[in-house]
Amino acid sequence: MNNRRIRTGISGFDEILHGGLIPERTYLIRGGPGAGKTTFGLHFLLSGARSNSLFITLGESEQQLRENAKLCGLPMDDVAVLDLSPSLEESGETYTLLESWEVEGNGVYERILTHAQEHRPERIVIDSLSQMRYLAADTFLFRKQVMSLLRKLTALGATVLFTSEEGAGDDDEILLFLSDGVISLEQSENGRHCQISKLRGSSFASGAHFFSLSDSGIRLYPRLVPGHHGRKVEHTLLGSGLPEFDALTHGGIERGTVTLLSGPTGVGKTTLGAQIMSEAAKRRERSVIYSFDEGSSTFFARCEQVSLPVSDMIADGYLNFEPVEPLHYSPDEFADRVRYEVEECNTTMVMIDSLSGYQQSVRGQGLEQRVHALCRYLVNMGVTVILVNEIFSITDQHTRVTEFGLSYLADNIIILRYIELESELRKSIGVLKKRAGNFERALREFEVSSEGLKVGQPFHGLRGILSGTPEINKSRQDSE
Repeated sequence: MNNRRIRTGISGFDEILHGGLIPERTYLIRGGPGAGKTTFGLHFLLSGARSNSLFITLGESEQQLRENAKLCGLPMDDVAVLDLSPSLEESGETYTLLESWEVEGNGVYERILTHAQEHRPERIVIDSLSQMRYLAADTFLFRKQVMSLLRKLTALGATVLFTSEEGAGDDDEILLFLSDGVISLEQSENGRHCQISKLRGSSFASGAHFFSLSDSGIRLYPRLVPGHHGRKVEHTLLGSGLPEFDALTHGGIERGTVTLLSGPTGVGKTTLGAQIMSEAAKRRERSVIYSFDEGSSTFFARCEQVSLPVSDMIADGYLNFEPVEPLHYSPDEFADRVRYEVEECNTTMVMIDSLSGYQQSVRGQGLEQRVHALCRYLVNMGVTVILVNEIFSITDQHTRVTEFGLSYLADNIIILRYIELESELRKSIGVLKKRAGNFERALREFEVSSEGLKVGQPFHGLRGILSGTPEINKSRQDSE
């Protein structure tokens, strides 16, 4: 494989290209109107030596192109433009549209080659090459002209990007075969995504990768591949600061594992997660909470009511609380934010609150696969993960851990439930699973008060606790 690479200038894109584009080759950028094809080309030109780049426009005029590029935050002041677009010429008091590229025939072909031979640009963008179909009498001649043009430009030392409207019929299919690489930009109700279907002489990250298009250009978020990341980590026990909880878990949860906190609304899942993070702050370790369900004001108020010093943790830099609006982020964009926290901020503990909120961000892209990839990445990086899962029933004869089929992913499963005892609504806590060690089988009482969290003694003499309506175990009482 060719080891020489040139950068595209698009954040995240060179990562899925495994370093960038191979120089002196041709690449097709295809997509519908507004997909970002022209913006992609601008990034490519501006990331090289601008004085040695050329934009060939067959659609909009040079003036329009430069104005739009400036509005996109990608001014192309030093980039040469060869304007071959249809022009308006004055004739008396009226204007007539003279489609010069039809009238001149092969003159457009010759003008492109003459400019390239004189100036020897290293980077060329042709927007859009499918417009040249009107230069040819038929499809065969169009194919012949395009193949000749692309070969001559690369022979002059240029790397050529050319755009095409996706779904333009047989002509678009011809361009797929004539290029060395094919990059598709698409937009749908689930967001914008990019996919590489062809890249001669190089490997690439397959699949659809989400990207954003804003007034600062394109930013791509590579799909997370857990196997490409990893660190060494010692799986030491992490105490919670609650002696009875640590007794339940026989010392705490292990570093670099996934813990699922499962329970109905209001039972204390988020608060328990924050308690575990407050103990991490005492060890001078950084944690982050991604909250899909509530804002910072309500979270801080609740923590203050139970004497959890989250404000101090944030001020000291040991905690970052990020409210996340699910519909504003694609799963790849969210994963990119998590990677930044882990790789740039040295975060050692991450809590996602909750899985049902995160599901809104995924928007039909496969919750199980996305959560699996994110958690496996975090575990590979030695990060301790806390997943908050809300079950939709207060009490249930058939106890469920999660409605999403993700219990296999958890190394530890902590269940919190409501129970009715002596006409009073109380809470219980227990460990259902601990992959890396033993744990206490008993259920204990769990309480959230102004003095903080409290894990009480095991329930004795009761059965059916998980059903929500426990009964006195008479046979055990008699034996005692």
